[in-house]
Amino acid sequence: MEKEKTGFFAKLKNGLNKTRINLLDGLDSVFHGFSEIDDDFYEELEEVLVMADIGVMTTGEIIEEIKTLVKVEHIKKPEDCREYLIDLLAKRLTVDSEGYSFENEKSIIFVIGVNGVGKTTTIGKLAYNFKKDNKKVLIAAADTFRAAATEQLEVWAERVGVTMIGSKEGTDPASVIYDALQSAKAKDMDILLCDTAGRLHNKKNLMEELKKMNRIIDKEFPGIHRENFLVLDASTGQNALNQAKEFKEACDITGIILTKMDGTAKGGIAIAIWQELKIPVKFIGVGEGIEDLQKFDSKSFVKAIFEES
Repeated sequence: MEKEKTGFFAKLKNGLNKTRINLLDGLDSVFHGFSEIDDDFYEELEEVLVMADIGVMTTGEIIEEIKTLVKVEHIKKPEDCREYLIDLLAKRLTVDSEGYSFENEKSIIFVIGVNGVGKTTTIGKLAYNFKKDNKKVLIAAADTFRAAATEQLEVWAERVGVTMIGSKEGTDPASVIYDALQSAKAKDMDILLCDTAGRLHNKKNLMEELKKMNRIIDKEFPGIHRENFLVLDASTGQNALNQAKEFKEACDITGIILTKMDGTAKGGIAIAIWQELKIPVKFIGVGEGIEDLQKFDSKSFVKAIFEES
């Protein structure tokens, strides 16, 4: 078990390499480039955090907290602020103990996101993770709006070894959900993963589609736990934050899945999303492999960014 945990952290650290290099290089120049704590020090630190996509609002709060600490603790050397900064970042990312309660009860998970963020791949990887934890998983291919969406999910379902319920392009997504619910009940499934059409250009359509699906669930499977996971491409930085704001207006987002963390130096976006929208990051993708979608752990995340050796 210890070996598995070590491998898990090594993969996370490797996946966050670009973010780590970006932040550490910038922070080293700040913490070791100034002989005293003054306005120039704070300005430089603020710029480094903003460039890592931690967000203007969150960065401002962090700077103010560090200024308070410096006064209260009478800190003179810039490098003495480093560990406090790490603690501040970790505290801003914590997912409460109830964040993964859906794993311990029968749940339906709507997976939402615009085309190109890795939504289909993420559903496949989620199915793999849940099945590995001995959950009985069913996939509902309810994104009937996008051509080839069902075919792509079918490939993943076969690869993972789970059942998929789908239909042809243009079918009412709610009818797919209905069929999936009947199958989930009949086969006593633990988790129903549901692909949805991400149509940001018309939030009303998305809202109505989800409402219709939920009405069917209320009728056919009352009491089942529900989650709405939004998939975002971390490499788009602030654009991902803007997408999250848009989707939050359309539905109740219960968790964020950040993909492509291994290809970006903007891993700080995880902090910005949690702080500005109060939506926890629950999974992160740190590679192309089927096991590279990992459950989010704030302490491991921050450690992976700041651990140099």
